[in-house]
Parts: sequence; structure tokens; C-alpha cells
Amino acid sequence: MAIQTTALRQDVLKWIEQVKSADVMVGIPSFKNAATIGYVVKIAGEGLSTYFPGLRVAIVNSDGGNHDGTREAVLNAPVPKGVHVLATEYQGPPGKGSAFRAIFEIAAALEAKACVVVDSDLRSITSEWIDRLGGPIVRHGLGYVAPLYTRHKHDGTITNNITYPMTRMLYGLDVRQPIGGDFGFSGDLARWWLAQDVWETDAARYGIDIWMTTTAIAEGFKVGQAGLGLKIHDAKDPASSLGPMFSQVVGTLFSLMRRYADRWPLVHSVQSVPLVGDLPRGEPEYVPVNVAAMIAKFRGGLSEFGDTLSRLLAPEQSHALRDIAAGGDESFAFPAETWARLVFDFAVAFKHQALPAEQILAAMVPLYYGRTAGLVNQAAGLDAATFEQNIVQAQAETFLRLKPELIARWSD
Repeated sequence: MAIQTTALRQDVLKWIEQVKSADVMVGIPSFKNAATIGYVVKIAGEGLSTYFPGLRVAIVNSDGGNHDGTREAVLNAPVPKGVHVLATEYQGPPGKGSAFRAIFEIAAALEAKACVVVDSDLRSITSEWIDRLGGPIVRHGLGYVAPLYTRHKHDGTITNNITYPMTRMLYGLDVRQPIGGDFGFSGDLARWWLAQDVWETDAARYGIDIWMTTTAIAEGFKVGQAGLGLKIHDAKDPASSLGPMFSQVVGTLFSLMRRYADRWPLVHSVQSVPLVGDLPRGEPEYVPVNVAAMIAKFRGGLSEFGDTLSRLLAPEQSHALRDIAAGGDESFAFPAETWARLVFDFAVAFKHQALPAEQILAAMVPLYYGRTAGLVNQAAGLDAATFEQNIVQAQAETFLRLKPELIARWSD
């Protein structure tokens, strides 16, 4: 199979010739987002015009090619005079990462100083988001700005259970939303990303966010966070909408552990990162969740992947899983310490290629359902702030406390 050397089509190259340059660019990846993207474009245009006056600005939609009217909605959205708008279909493997690759290429070609990317299904975006994500790069020389917002306790479960505690523990920076979807980055970082040989891997799909965050931290770019308030978008029940996202995100996370294995074992503490804007407050929009379905998938997975799990897990972990599965639905609990050690088991198995990567990650999915079900039960009755402090932050501290175990097993 031929390797795609660019994500850009000919019509984009002609548009670049016409626009010539842009100081600040907003990129919006999309797939089947005709109903929501017009509003996102409108607000992005207002943000560019309001907060970056006198600079050349552009909005680029990089679409997955569903032909549902998304690109037409982009071009018909009202934006202030002087904001250049492009709607295009990217080339390459289908997925968010290929959409981002096109955005990176356009930002590099336009010699953008800063680029902001935002999700195409946002309903809570404000013009200030564009300033808070892009302003620290234009005015203060940061390389990467991650989002910081309040999400419903049932939303972002891969973040809460895996990518946040692992990224924080591994690389020592407290970036709360490493796969949040809304980021700012410098033109220099976009060009560095483009030079990496990852565009035929899972980083070209759902793994792109964790890849961007991890590489920005590990490669020494200055990192900040932008307080964006509530995130309201088309959130989905984690019991029914996992799809390929889990394996691509977690597989990318584990692959990066191998890449940076000379760095993260030396990190033993966590540092905060600069915050632009205010700490998020308020109660997010409710996200429904089917706990019974997740518990059923957990128990079914223990049976389906029994042989695989027995090869991957320490005996005490296998016993712990059986004890968890034996509990009743009403009192179902999945301790954070057990979960952290399980994630470590899978990371080590992935490193040593104990089994094919696809098989390792598939066996991890039902355990993720179990931990998520336990987290939902544990969070019952808690508001967003209490959930964040008593559950998410406490779990992150558990990962950090147990890191010496991971280091010992990794180097064994």
C-alpha cells in the first residue's frame, strides 16, 4: 500500500496560494457534523476578529468526506470580514489524526504563528476560547495549550480512568484533559509533528490527541492550560459508544511509553502548569449512562478473554477481578488501586509484546467497563467539584504512589 505523503488536495494548495499567510489559524476536524459546525465556525470567527485584531486570520475545516452538508455549513456560516475560510476533505487513513495532519500542513504552509483546534460538535464554545487557547502562544511564547473545563462525571471516562492519571504520573505535568479535543499550539510544534513518521499508525486516528499532548510535554515545549468553563457537546454513553477509540488511544499511550522510556522513569513528582483564564465551575449537562450494561460487559469479558487475561495479569490481579465480578450490581465496586495495577500490567505486556497488540487491548476493554461502572457507582450523589477532588484526583495520586511498581516491572 502506498504511503500518503500529504493530507492536502489540489483545491487546498490553490487556496493557500491565494491566502498566502496567516498569523493565527483555527482548525476544525469534522465527520457528520452539519448540525453543529456552523455555530462553531461563527464563534471561532468572532474570536479571531475580537482578540487578534490587525493579524491575518483563517478558519480551516478538515472533513472526513461524508458529504452530509458539513462543508456547506462551514462556508455558509457568518464570519467577520477579513477571516479567510476553507472547507476541505483530507486525504489519508480515515480518522481524526488525518484531519489534524491536514490542519498542521496548512498551518505550516501559511507560516502561522499559532493554531487553535476545536471540536465540531461544541455547544458551549465562546469567542474567549479562541483567545485562551491561542493567545498564550502569540503573546507569551508557549508551545502547547491544553483545555481545562468541567465535564459531567459520566463524560470523559477514558480521560478520567487512563489518559489523565497515566500522563500525569508518567511525565510529571498536571495536564487535566490530555485528550480534550480543543488545543492551541505553535507553528513550530505543528512543523515538528508533521516531520514525525506516525501518519499510517493509530496516531492518524483517535490516538492523535494523546500523541499531541505527550510529545509536546516529552519534547520540552512550554505547556499551559486554558480555563474554558463547561464543555457541552454531543457526549455519548460510555457503555454503548466506545468503538475503536479505546484501543487507538490506549495503544498510542502505551507506544509512547516505549518511545520515551528513557525519560518517564526519572519523573517522581508532578508539577502544575500555567493557567490562562479561570478554574471551571458549575454543573455540566447530564450524560446518561447504563451501569448494568457495563457490568455485564465486564463479567462477559472475564469469560471471553479468560485465557488471555491469565497470561497477561499477575495472579493476585486475576483473583481481584474474580472477587469484583462476584459482587452484586447494587454494590458493585472496582477499587482504584486494583485498576492502576491492571493498567500497569497491560502497559508492560504491550511493551514486551506478550501477545499481539490488538489482542492485549481487546482484553483490556471489559476491565475498563468494570472500572467505569465502579466509578459511576462511587460518584453517585456527588457534584462535579466533589467528584473531581475525591475520585479523579485521588485516583491520579494512587497511580503516582504506585509508579515505583511500574518502573520495576518495566525494567525487569
